[in-house]
Amino acid sequence: MPYYDAFADDYDTWAAEMTEDIAWYVELAEAAREPIVELAVGSGRVAIEIARRTGKRVIGIDGSPRMLAVARERAAGLALELRQGDMRDLSLEEPVELIICPFRSMFHLPTWSDRRMVFERVATSLAPGGRFAWNVFAFSASLATALDGKRVERAGGRWEVMTNVPADSRIDITRGSGIERTGSFSLWWSTKREWDGLIDVAGLELEGLYGGFHREPYDDDSREQVWVARKPWPTSDGSTVSSS
Repeated sequence: MPYYDAFADDYDTWAAEMTEDIAWYVELAEAAREPIVELAVGSGRVAIEIARRTGKRVIGIDGSPRMLAVARERAAGLALELRQGDMRDLSLEEPVELIICPFRSMFHLPTWSDRRMVFERVATSLAPGGRFAWNVFAFSASLATALDGKRVERAGGRWEVMTNVPADSRIDITRGSGIERTGSFSLWWSTKREWDGLIDVAGLELEGLYGGFHREPYDDDSREQVWVARKPWPTSDGSTVSSS
């Protein structure tokens, strides 16, 4: 999203605490043919590691020119192709075996309709048996209430304030450094049922929902939702058959 331009220069500092997902997405990439496609690639935090560790070609798509510029500089010499675009308009030259959307990027889409567009585009862009993997936080009303309006200090003098907006299923996050406010953005959270519905309407099938990046069972105590959906194989009569 273009509003991420404001965070491009120090995004990796903000995201430094999120490292556990990289091995997960690399593992998925190792099992797929190239190219691997990452939606909302940002500064290339995950895509660069996939390209480096697997040697496979990666296509990264993002709406922020400045984030892509950072990724392009960091990815020098790697097989990472960066494209500016909106994931709701995803269009690939040929079907692929793996599309990923890490680090809660799906929460930047404000409506169910927006997410449905992404899922339908993903389904069209996947080869039969191909996977779509993404992760989002599991929303906790009690945690959101406890953090509402409170300033949270980060490394290097940085801080953030979260505002909970229950009526819109939205969290507004304002970021700053020292006494300066550096920008703000919003996240629109979804329930497990909504993701199940998106998988269904796109004609995909659930492979797995986990509570973490080590395939932990998803339960009431989980703070992360790690999803993998598959595109079923067509049959000779035009129907589909499960990929399992």
